[in-house]
Amino acid sequence: MSPVRSQSKWYVYLLVSQRNGKWYTGSTNDLQKRILTHNNSRNTSTKSGVPWKLIYYEVSLNRDDARARERYLKSGMGKRYINNRLKLFFAKGF
Repeated sequence: MSPVRSQSKWYVYLLVSQRNGKWYTGSTNDLQKRILTHNNSRNTSTKSGVPWKLIYYEVSLNRDDARARERYLKSGMGKRYINNRLKLFFAKGF
């Protein structure tokens, strides 16, 4: 099966709260549905930050790879990577 046509995609995503500026990093196989879940206050850990804005995501073909990347982006080195990767975004403000 061609990886381009694969139906099994996993997303690692970064949201920023438009209310308090906090970040949330997660992974899912249905990105649109997951963002709606966050913005409809159906997730306990993100309920206080509604509304959330998607600012970054990556696609993996494997759940375990996506989860490993999520763990990395939540680490100190991963947060530095995101700050550097989105330097202009953060400089302009959101």
